[in-house]
Amino acid sequence: MPLRATNAGGRRARTRQRLMDAALELFERQGYDATTAAQIAAAAGVSEMTFFRHFASKERALVDDPYDPVIARQVAEAPGHLPPLVRATTGVRVAWSALPEPETDEVRRRLRIAARTPSLQAAMRGNAVATEDAIVEALCTPADGPGTDPAVARIAAAAVMAALLASLLAWADADEGGLGEAVLGALDVLEQRPEARR
Repeated sequence: MPLRATNAGGRRARTRQRLMDAALELFERQGYDATTAAQIAAAAGVSEMTFFRHFASKERALVDDPYDPVIARQVAEAPGHLPPLVRATTGVRVAWSALPEPETDEVRRRLRIAARTPSLQAAMRGNAVATEDAIVEALCTPADGPGTDPAVARIAAAAVMAALLASLLAWADADEGGLGEAVLGALDVLEQRPEARR
């Protein structure tokens, strides 16, 4: 029984990856707006229903972010005596180091397509707001000590998300550097670390 579950999980991951590969290829070749979920499914050799089992909508193939729970947990566990912005950046830094780095080329392609597609701007903002909300909640209810005032927590979370988004979009537009460098570079700037790029 465990073997069957493992095979099913592996098959699911392979199907999802085929769908992602097909989606990226079609989005780059004919544009996001001109590409349908049915075309992506056909290119991946599966049904349109299978596409929607993996992605709730076409835009989710580009803007899905599974990291919010990990980020929120690490922000909540950052020492409560630290200022809110430092707690937020510390939490994101620890969360990033605990996660396996995603495949750089795929992330760059996804961000590039999303950044260059006006119809995806709302989805990108929605994703950023969801992560921001998770950081705010974590700052307001830390693992130790009193929570941060919600207005202050919102400002700190918004600053972190703005820095990350600006850094990631600049990274996606370039053809060099690693994803981790972009994430940690944004945090370095917020924390005013000497290694931050000037």
